[in-house]
Amino acid sequence: MRLGVLDVGSNTVHFLVVDAHPGARPLPAYSYKEELRLAELLDADGSITEDGVGRLVGAVASAMRIAEDKGVEDVLPFATSAVREAANGEAVLARVEQETGVALRVLSGQDEARLTFLAARRWFGWSAGRLLLLDIGGGSLEIACGVDEQPDVAISLPLGAGRLTSGRLPGDPPDPEDIRLVRRQVRAEIARIVGDVSRLGAPDHTVATSKTFKQLARITGAARSEAGPYVPRRLTKESLAEWVPRLAAMTTVERARIPGVSEGRARQLLAGALVADASMDLFGLHEVAICPWALREGVILRRLDMMTEAGTGSGDA
Repeated sequence: MRLGVLDVGSNTVHFLVVDAHPGARPLPAYSYKEELRLAELLDADGSITEDGVGRLVGAVASAMRIAEDKGVEDVLPFATSAVREAANGEAVLARVEQETGVALRVLSGQDEARLTFLAARRWFGWSAGRLLLLDIGGGSLEIACGVDEQPDVAISLPLGAGRLTSGRLPGDPPDPEDIRLVRRQVRAEIARIVGDVSRLGAPDHTVATSKTFKQLARITGAARSEAGPYVPRRLTKESLAEWVPRLAAMTTVERARIPGVSEGRARQLLAGALVADASMDLFGLHEVAICPWALREGVILRRLDMMTEAGTGSGDA
Protein backbone atom coordinates (compact mmCIF):
# COMPACT_ATOMS: atom_id res chain seq x y z
CA MET A 1 0.00 0.00 0.00
CA ARG A 2 1.05 3.60 -0.45
CA LEU A 3 1.51 5.49 2.81
CA GLY A 4 2.31 9.12 3.50
CA VAL A 5 4.21 10.26 6.58
CA LEU A 6 3.74 13.91 7.51
CA ASP A 7 6.48 14.99 9.89
CA VAL A 8 6.06 18.46 11.40
CA GLY A 9 9.48 18.95 12.93
CA SER A 10 11.26 21.86 14.55
CA ASN A 11 13.10 22.66 11.31
CA THR A 12 11.15 21.14 8.46
CA VAL A 13 7.72 19.96 7.43
CA HIS A 14 8.53 16.78 5.54
CA PHE A 15 5.96 14.68 3.69
CA LEU A 16 7.36 11.32 2.62
CA VAL A 17 5.41 8.99 0.34
CA VAL A 18 6.40 5.32 0.56
CA ASP A 19 5.26 2.03 -0.88
CA ALA A 20 5.07 -0.21 2.16
CA HIS A 21 3.90 -3.71 2.95
CA PRO A 22 4.23 -5.84 6.11
CA GLY A 23 7.50 -7.76 6.03
CA ALA A 24 8.96 -5.64 3.24
CA ARG A 25 11.34 -2.70 3.23
CA PRO A 26 9.51 0.65 2.81
CA LEU A 27 10.40 2.11 -0.59
CA PRO A 28 10.44 5.92 -0.88
CA ALA A 29 8.30 7.13 -3.77
CA TYR A 30 8.16 10.90 -3.31
CA SER A 31 9.44 13.53 -0.89
CA TYR A 32 8.18 17.06 -0.22
CA LYS A 33 9.96 19.39 2.21
CA GLU A 34 9.38 22.91 3.40
CA GLU A 35 11.81 24.49 5.83
CA LEU A 36 9.75 26.49 8.32
CA ARG A 37 12.11 26.41 11.34
CA LEU A 38 9.17 26.55 13.75
CA ALA A 39 11.56 26.37 16.71
CA GLU A 40 12.74 29.85 15.74
CA LEU A 41 9.32 31.35 14.92
CA LEU A 42 8.37 32.07 18.53
CA ASP A 43 7.21 35.23 20.25
CA ALA A 44 8.26 36.42 23.69
CA ASP A 45 5.98 34.02 25.58
CA GLY A 46 7.05 30.95 23.63
CA SER A 47 4.06 30.81 21.27
CA ILE A 48 4.44 30.06 17.57
CA THR A 49 3.87 33.34 15.76
CA GLU A 50 0.86 34.01 13.55
CA ASP A 51 3.17 33.92 10.55
CA GLY A 52 4.55 30.57 11.68
CA VAL A 53 1.09 29.07 12.14
CA GLY A 54 -0.01 30.34 8.75
CA ARG A 55 3.03 28.86 7.06
CA LEU A 56 2.46 25.55 8.85
CA VAL A 57 -1.15 25.40 7.71
CA GLY A 58 -0.02 26.10 4.15
CA ALA A 59 2.63 23.37 4.26
CA VAL A 60 0.19 20.79 5.62
CA ALA A 61 -2.38 21.73 2.97
CA SER A 62 0.27 21.31 0.26
CA ALA A 63 1.20 17.89 1.64
CA MET A 64 -2.42 16.79 1.50
CA ARG A 65 -2.73 17.87 -2.12
CA ILE A 66 0.39 15.86 -2.91
CA ALA A 67 -1.06 12.87 -1.05
CA GLU A 68 -4.10 12.95 -3.31
CA ASP A 69 -2.03 13.38 -6.46
CA LYS A 70 0.28 10.48 -5.54
CA GLY A 71 -2.50 8.06 -4.65
CA VAL A 72 -1.69 7.83 -0.95
CA GLU A 73 -4.10 5.51 0.86
CA ASP A 74 -3.33 6.58 4.40
CA VAL A 75 -1.46 9.50 5.97
CA LEU A 76 0.40 9.25 9.27
CA PRO A 77 0.67 12.84 10.55
CA PHE A 78 2.72 13.77 13.60
CA ALA A 79 4.45 16.73 15.23
CA THR A 80 7.50 16.87 17.48
CA SER A 81 9.06 19.29 19.94
CA ALA A 82 8.33 22.63 18.25
CA VAL A 83 4.55 22.14 18.52
CA ARG A 84 4.77 20.00 21.65
CA GLU A 85 6.51 22.72 23.64
CA ALA A 86 4.91 25.83 22.15
CA ALA A 87 2.80 27.81 24.60
CA ASN A 88 -0.03 27.83 22.04
CA GLY A 89 0.49 24.26 20.89
CA GLU A 90 -3.13 23.17 21.42
CA ALA A 91 -4.42 26.18 19.49
CA VAL A 92 -1.98 25.45 16.66
CA LEU A 93 -3.16 21.85 16.43
CA ALA A 94 -6.80 22.96 16.42
CA ARG A 95 -6.23 25.47 13.64
CA VAL A 96 -4.33 22.98 11.50
CA GLU A 97 -7.16 20.48 11.84
CA GLN A 98 -9.85 23.10 11.20
CA GLU A 99 -8.21 24.45 8.04
CA THR A 100 -6.76 21.24 6.57
CA GLY A 101 -8.67 18.38 8.18
CA VAL A 102 -5.40 16.90 9.45
CA ALA A 103 -5.24 15.91 13.11
CA LEU A 104 -1.55 15.98 14.01
CA ARG A 105 -0.48 13.48 16.64
CA VAL A 106 2.03 15.06 19.02
CA LEU A 107 4.82 12.66 19.88
CA SER A 108 6.51 12.85 23.26
CA GLY A 109 10.29 13.02 23.38
CA GLN A 110 10.39 9.42 24.58
CA ASP A 111 8.13 8.38 21.70
CA GLU A 112 10.58 10.02 19.29
CA ALA A 113 13.49 8.14 20.86
CA ARG A 114 11.67 4.79 20.81
CA LEU A 115 10.48 5.05 17.21
CA THR A 116 13.87 6.22 15.95
CA PHE A 117 15.49 3.36 17.84
CA LEU A 118 13.11 0.90 16.14
CA ALA A 119 14.15 2.24 12.74
CA ALA A 120 17.85 1.88 13.59
CA ARG A 121 17.35 -1.64 14.94
CA ARG A 122 15.58 -2.75 11.76
CA TRP A 123 18.27 -1.16 9.59
CA PHE A 124 21.26 -2.70 11.39
CA GLY A 125 19.57 -5.93 12.49
CA TRP A 126 19.95 -8.21 15.49
CA SER A 127 23.62 -8.87 14.79
CA ALA A 128 24.36 -5.31 15.96
CA GLY A 129 23.75 -6.41 19.54
CA ARG A 130 23.17 -3.71 22.14
CA LEU A 131 22.47 -0.46 20.27
CA LEU A 132 23.12 3.04 21.51
CA LEU A 133 21.25 5.63 19.45
CA LEU A 134 21.87 9.39 19.22
CA ASP A 135 19.57 11.72 17.29
CA ILE A 136 19.92 15.53 17.13
CA GLY A 137 16.78 17.28 15.97
CA GLY A 138 15.89 20.93 15.74
CA GLY A 139 14.34 21.04 19.19
CA SER A 140 15.72 18.08 21.11
CA LEU A 141 18.38 15.41 21.47
CA GLU A 142 17.11 11.83 21.67
CA ILE A 143 19.13 9.03 23.25
CA ALA A 144 18.07 5.38 23.40
CA CYS A 145 19.78 2.12 24.22
CA GLY A 146 18.79 -1.53 24.31
CA VAL A 147 19.09 -5.04 22.92
CA ASP A 148 15.54 -5.45 21.59
CA GLU A 149 13.31 -3.44 19.27
CA GLN A 150 12.02 -1.48 22.24
CA PRO A 151 14.91 0.30 24.00
CA ASP A 152 15.60 -0.27 27.67
CA VAL A 153 16.04 3.48 28.10
CA ALA A 154 14.68 6.32 25.97
CA ILE A 155 15.58 9.90 26.84
CA SER A 156 14.82 13.29 25.29
CA LEU A 157 16.78 16.42 26.21
CA PRO A 158 16.03 20.03 25.12
CA LEU A 159 19.29 20.27 23.19
CA GLY A 160 18.15 20.58 19.59
CA ALA A 161 20.37 22.45 17.15
CA GLY A 162 17.68 24.96 16.21
CA ARG A 163 16.64 25.62 19.80
CA LEU A 164 20.20 26.26 20.95
CA THR A 165 21.01 28.45 17.96
CA SER A 166 17.99 30.73 18.22
CA GLY A 167 18.11 30.96 22.01
CA ARG A 168 21.80 30.97 22.83
CA LEU A 169 23.91 31.69 19.73
CA PRO A 170 22.61 34.89 18.15
CA GLY A 171 25.85 36.17 16.61
CA ASP A 172 27.11 35.46 13.13
CA PRO A 173 29.66 34.18 13.79
CA PRO A 174 28.67 33.55 17.43
CA ASP A 175 30.49 35.26 20.27
CA PRO A 176 33.15 32.94 21.80
CA GLU A 177 31.68 33.47 25.27
CA ASP A 178 28.22 32.40 24.03
CA ILE A 179 29.78 29.28 22.53
CA ARG A 180 31.51 28.49 25.81
CA LEU A 181 28.27 28.86 27.76
CA VAL A 182 26.34 26.64 25.32
CA ARG A 183 29.10 24.02 25.46
CA ARG A 184 28.92 24.03 29.26
CA GLN A 185 25.10 23.78 29.28
CA VAL A 186 25.06 20.93 26.76
CA ARG A 187 27.67 18.91 28.62
CA ALA A 188 26.00 19.41 31.99
CA GLU A 189 22.61 18.20 30.73
CA ILE A 190 24.03 15.16 28.94
CA ALA A 191 26.24 14.26 31.91
CA ARG A 192 23.15 13.98 34.14
CA ILE A 193 21.81 11.03 32.14
CA VAL A 194 25.01 9.23 31.16
CA GLY A 195 24.71 6.92 34.18
CA ASP A 196 21.14 5.92 33.21
CA VAL A 197 22.49 4.61 29.92
CA SER A 198 25.86 3.28 31.07
CA ARG A 199 24.31 1.06 33.73
CA LEU A 200 22.87 -1.09 30.90
CA GLY A 201 26.37 -2.08 29.81
CA ALA A 202 28.65 -1.06 26.98
CA PRO A 203 26.94 -0.86 23.57
CA ASP A 204 28.01 -3.25 20.84
CA HIS A 205 27.10 -0.74 18.15
CA THR A 206 26.57 3.01 18.31
CA VAL A 207 24.49 4.75 15.66
CA ALA A 208 23.48 8.31 14.92
CA THR A 209 20.57 9.60 12.87
CA SER A 210 19.27 13.02 11.77
CA LYS A 211 20.28 15.61 9.21
CA THR A 212 22.75 17.15 11.66
CA PHE A 213 24.78 13.96 12.07
CA LYS A 214 24.62 13.25 8.34
CA GLN A 215 26.01 16.66 7.49
CA LEU A 216 28.72 16.43 10.14
CA ALA A 217 29.74 13.06 8.74
CA ARG A 218 29.75 14.47 5.21
CA ILE A 219 32.02 17.42 6.02
CA THR A 220 34.45 15.10 7.79
CA GLY A 221 34.80 12.84 4.76
CA ALA A 222 31.76 10.53 4.51
CA ALA A 223 30.32 9.63 1.12
CA ARG A 224 27.88 11.99 -0.57
CA SER A 225 24.15 11.21 -0.45
CA GLU A 226 24.25 10.44 -4.18
CA ALA A 227 26.28 7.33 -3.36
CA GLY A 228 23.11 5.76 -1.94
CA PRO A 229 21.94 4.60 1.49
CA TYR A 230 23.92 1.34 1.55
CA VAL A 231 27.35 2.98 1.56
CA PRO A 232 28.65 2.84 5.16
CA ARG A 233 29.10 6.29 6.67
CA ARG A 234 30.79 7.10 9.96
CA LEU A 235 31.62 10.12 12.08
CA THR A 236 34.71 9.92 14.27
CA LYS A 237 35.26 11.87 17.46
CA GLU A 238 38.70 12.95 16.27
CA SER A 239 37.50 14.43 12.98
CA LEU A 240 34.51 16.12 14.64
CA ALA A 241 36.74 17.74 17.28
CA GLU A 242 38.85 19.24 14.50
CA TRP A 243 35.81 20.80 12.85
CA VAL A 244 34.12 22.36 15.91
CA PRO A 245 36.50 25.37 16.19
CA ARG A 246 36.45 25.81 12.42
CA LEU A 247 32.64 25.99 12.38
CA ALA A 248 32.71 28.37 15.35
CA ALA A 249 34.84 30.84 13.42
CA MET A 250 32.66 30.79 10.30
CA THR A 251 29.66 32.89 9.36
CA THR A 252 26.45 31.22 8.19
CA VAL A 253 27.31 32.04 4.58
CA GLU A 254 30.75 30.47 4.94
CA ARG A 255 29.30 27.28 6.44
CA ALA A 256 26.78 27.03 3.62
CA ARG A 257 29.67 26.89 1.15
CA ILE A 258 31.03 23.68 2.71
CA PRO A 259 30.21 20.69 0.46
CA GLY A 260 27.42 18.72 2.06
CA VAL A 261 25.96 21.55 4.15
CA SER A 262 22.52 22.81 3.16
CA GLU A 263 21.83 26.53 3.25
CA GLY A 264 18.85 26.06 5.57
CA ARG A 265 20.88 24.14 8.16
CA ALA A 266 24.12 26.12 7.98
CA ARG A 267 23.25 28.53 10.81
CA GLN A 268 22.56 25.78 13.33
CA LEU A 269 25.36 23.41 12.32
CA LEU A 270 27.71 24.71 15.04
CA ALA A 271 25.15 24.02 17.78
CA GLY A 272 24.62 20.54 16.35
CA ALA A 273 28.36 19.95 16.33
CA LEU A 274 28.63 21.02 19.98
CA VAL A 275 25.89 18.55 20.95
CA ALA A 276 27.41 15.74 18.87
CA ASP A 277 30.88 16.38 20.27
CA ALA A 278 29.61 16.41 23.85
CA SER A 279 27.54 13.24 23.34
CA MET A 280 30.44 11.28 21.86
CA ASP A 281 32.86 12.56 24.50
CA LEU A 282 30.68 11.89 27.55
CA PHE A 283 29.63 8.44 26.35
CA GLY A 284 33.25 7.59 25.48
CA LEU A 285 32.55 6.99 21.78
CA HIS A 286 35.36 7.00 19.22
CA GLU A 287 32.94 6.83 16.28
CA VAL A 288 29.28 6.44 15.36
CA ALA A 289 27.72 4.78 12.33
CA ILE A 290 25.26 6.97 10.41
CA CYS A 291 21.84 5.34 10.00
CA PRO A 292 19.82 6.34 6.91
CA TRP A 293 16.55 5.55 8.70
CA ALA A 294 15.18 7.67 11.54
CA LEU A 295 11.88 8.81 13.03
CA ARG A 296 9.75 8.80 9.87
CA GLU A 297 10.79 5.25 9.04
CA GLY A 298 10.11 4.25 12.65
CA VAL A 299 6.55 5.59 12.35
CA ILE A 300 6.04 3.61 9.13
CA LEU A 301 7.47 0.41 10.62
CA ARG A 302 5.28 0.69 13.72
CA ARG A 303 2.21 1.14 11.52
CA LEU A 304 3.12 -1.93 9.47
CA ASP A 305 3.63 -3.90 12.68
CA MET A 306 0.14 -2.89 13.83
CA MET A 307 -1.32 -4.00 10.50
CA THR A 308 0.38 -7.38 10.85
CA GLU A 309 -0.83 -7.80 14.43
CA ALA A 310 -4.37 -6.88 13.43
CA GLY A 311 -4.28 -9.40 10.60
CA THR A 312 -2.96 -12.12 12.89
CA GLY A 313 -5.55 -11.35 15.50
CA SER A 314 -8.37 -11.73 12.98
CA GLY A 315 -7.10 -15.08 11.80
CA ASP A 316 -5.52 -13.86 8.57
CA ALA A 317 -2.18 -15.29 7.48
